[in-house]
This record gives sequence, C-alpha cells and structure tokens, in this order.
Amino acid sequence: MEADPLRSSPVPAERDDDHVRGAGPLVLFYADFSCPRCALAWERLATAEVRLVFRHLALKAKHPRAVALARAVEAAGLQGAFWAWAEAVYSDHARTEDPHLWALGERLGLDLERWEADRRSDRVATRVTRDVREALRAGAVATPTLFAGGAMLAGPPDPAWLAAL
Repeated sequence: MEADPLRSSPVPAERDDDHVRGAGPLVLFYADFSCPRCALAWERLATAEVRLVFRHLALKAKHPRAVALARAVEAAGLQGAFWAWAEAVYSDHARTEDPHLWALGERLGLDLERWEADRRSDRVATRVTRDVREALRAGAVATPTLFAGGAMLAGPPDPAWLAAL
C-alpha cells in the first residue's frame, strides 16, 4: 500500500477517554461544531449502525467559534452531557454565542459555574488541542474528516460509503 503523503502519524487508536456511542464498525469522526458540513455528517452518522468516536478538529482560522464550541462541549461532557450538547448545537447552528450556550447548559441541567470553570480549564484546552494535533498528523485537512477501516474520508459520508462499512 502506498504511503499517504499527508500523514506523519498513523490514524490514532480508540482511547479510554473518547466520546463513543453505538455499535458496529468503528468510525473516527473529526469535526467542528460550527461547520455546516460537519452537521450534515452528524445527521447521516446518527442513523448509521456504527461505533462512532467523536474527536475535535476545531480550526479557529476556518471557523472563529470552533475552539470555543469544542471547549464548551467538552465541559458539558465532564458532567455527562457530551452527546446531548453536541446534538443541540448541531441542530441549531444559529445559537452558538455564549448567552445561548449558557441557556443550553441550563436546559440540560448542568452546574453552570462548574461548566464555565471547566470550559476555561487547562484540562479541557489540552483535550481539544490533542484531538486537533492527532487529526492533522493523521492527514485530516478538512472538516469533517472520518476514518474507518484504515481509510480516510474528507467531507460528509454518503449512503454508499456508510453501506460499505
């Protein structure tokens, strides 16, 4: 097999601290919460029978709110609300500024003081940065990027790609 010139590292393996849901073939989903193409990929993956691992590919240069949203969802995840938060943000891209995020946290029953401290913490920043670095080293150059079965897909998956899994 020919080496991929964009990769400096292999595709990262699943980790103990990953956000994982579902059963079936493993799909690593590197995405950004402010990316419309990521929202489309999210929608398509929601109906697929896959073991979905979500990781961040939050590129501030591409989407100014990307890092802030990644940190907000990670902070929600520390209170067990990662998937609910992600679903809410992907369902309503028009409401990603802080007042809307606070209202979302309130609706999800988060401890908002803890959420605020966590989203600004080194722990959360390190998590987001690690995901982005791993994605770039593995060859991701666009959002979303998916890895499954050793193959990389840049962009939302189509039904044929999902069926081939």
